[in-house]
Amino acid sequence: MRYVDVLRPGGPDVMFVTEGRAPSVAPDEVRIAVRAAGVNRADLLQRAGAYPPPSTASPILGLEVAGVVSAVGERAGPLWHVGDEVCALVDGGGYATECVAPVTQCLPVPAGLSMTEAAALPEAAFTVWYNVFKRCRLAAGESFLVHGGTSGIGVIAIQLAHAIGARVLATAGSPEKCAACIQLGADVAIDYTTADFVDVILERTDGKGVDVILDMVGGPYVERNLRVLALEGRMAQIAFMQGSRMAIDLLPIMTKRLTYTGSTMRRLPAREKAVLAQEILRRAWPLVERGLVIPVVAATFPLEHAADAHRAMEASHIGKIVLTT
Repeated sequence: MRYVDVLRPGGPDVMFVTEGRAPSVAPDEVRIAVRAAGVNRADLLQRAGAYPPPSTASPILGLEVAGVVSAVGERAGPLWHVGDEVCALVDGGGYATECVAPVTQCLPVPAGLSMTEAAALPEAAFTVWYNVFKRCRLAAGESFLVHGGTSGIGVIAIQLAHAIGARVLATAGSPEKCAACIQLGADVAIDYTTADFVDVILERTDGKGVDVILDMVGGPYVERNLRVLALEGRMAQIAFMQGSRMAIDLLPIMTKRLTYTGSTMRRLPAREKAVLAQEILRRAWPLVERGLVIPVVAATFPLEHAADAHRAMEASHIGKIVLTT
């Protein structure tokens, strides 16, 4: 197979395409002939040496793929067969022409989607479903704030929350991105470069605040998020792009009876990912197939141009960056 290797920790230029043996298939795995692989922030951190993979995972970059099943483990037969079109959440190995995935983390490519679009779904779908709907229990009629509304996570979060009947608020970094958030289903989009999201949210909610927040910014946003959470509000932290160490006033957690939680999808136990996959298949995939949740692909790059894909990821864009084989 061909795959992207990393010469040493560093910038995008440390990546190069080489050849190696296709991975062997464990009894509860399938091997996928990869047609497309999503690019995620975690890949950039791993490339830079700041996010080492678990010891049991492939050291190759890439956490989500779409393609055709090329081999099945001895216990995978009842679920998947050679030739099936699938997309999958993986712990590593996605930047390759062959990748193995646990059978329980594979999902059928939704009807009407291309392989490129399908590759843009697993990481965002698993992350949003677990944090927003399971841990924070967002329900119809509640209000939901997502920071980074035009990120790969954000575009799926907006659409899923809107589809289940929540009122959606989003932050983004330009008028163009705010317009994209509204088009995706946000009721309110706040340009954080020109307005304070705290002031806008409190004004637009008559001082009540929002019920659920999904945040990947961290740093100074954490205390501000606590200020705009409503009574019994819930917040999930999925990244700390502006740092994880801060001095903040935690009193609102007590006075408003807040829940502050978080997760890293890569280290979530496999049994929990299996349960998530079934929930997503049952509740989110029908929304995708009805066109109520649509993957937004900002750009595609061939595997050989993975460095350009990472540069694009670091620049301004709307939606997902995807590698194709």
